Amino acid sequence: MLASGISGFDVARIDCGEVTLSVHQGGEGPPVVLLHGFPQTHMAWEHVAPPLARSFRVIVPDLRGYGGSDAPPDDPGHSVYAKRAMARDVVGLLDALGLERAAVVGHDRGARVAYRLALDHPQRVSRLGILEVVPTGDFWAAWSADLALKAYHWTFLAQPAPMPERLIGADPVGWLDQTLSSWSGAGSLAPFSPEALASYRAQIADPARLTAMCADYRAGATTDRRLDEADRAARRRIGVPLYFLWAERGFPAQTGDPLELWRHWADTVTGSACVSGHFVMEEAPETVLAALGPFLSDG
Repeated sequence: MLASGISGFDVARIDCGEVTLSVHQGGEGPPVVLLHGFPQTHMAWEHVAPPLARSFRVIVPDLRGYGGSDAPPDDPGHSVYAKRAMARDVVGLLDALGLERAAVVGHDRGARVAYRLALDHPQRVSRLGILEVVPTGDFWAAWSADLALKAYHWTFLAQPAPMPERLIGADPVGWLDQTLSSWSGAGSLAPFSPEALASYRAQIADPARLTAMCADYRAGATTDRRLDEADRAARRRIGVPLYFLWAERGFPAQTGDPLELWRHWADTVTGSACVSGHFVMEEAPETVLAALGPFLSDG
């Protein structure tokens, strides 16, 4: 993998139990864990993490299968890349760092890890920030023809191996660039720094990482969806304060009232929409900081 880093942050590989994660850290103060999404790495936070580090201890891991973290092989039941397993990685990371609990903020797939962490390990999460997702089961239930076309990758990447891997592998950088561009508000690669693009392109060109990212979506279509449906039926709820930020041109905006969907899952929900495409941390970092700063400080 191409070496890349967040300015001013230290990086280390940390044994989290089941896997070893590549983790960037910076700043001092109350701990905040930032979790990136697909098809990105820790570099998705490069504009947000350093300002947060002025007031917080900011911890930015690569999810399992992404960036510089371990990429174990998937299993037939798609539990290896289920968000429950990734949430256990965050618990292991907090244990390794000697932290009882932390605020957790996630974007895209990282947000799905974050809310699963809050459901499965509520004692480890002090506050929960969700960027640009609605719960997995709710998103599947909201599918229409328009949303299916926009979010086609949910079904494409979840197809049995190795079909999506072979198709993307024929031109991995071309597929990545088209995906980043089409999901951005600008419809181009303009929001992404050269360093971030280099990190994302190196990742998609690595067959092990590409397979892991597809496994992430296979879990989303099977294990993650079933876990959400079971929790919804059991009326399990998130007890910590939740802030939800979504983009006017992103995926949750296509589901009707995305804030109301989160109110079905959590006791205390606040949130707002912003003018951006899907990649809010890179397209609108000032807006993200303006929302997260007060929310995290209240904790």
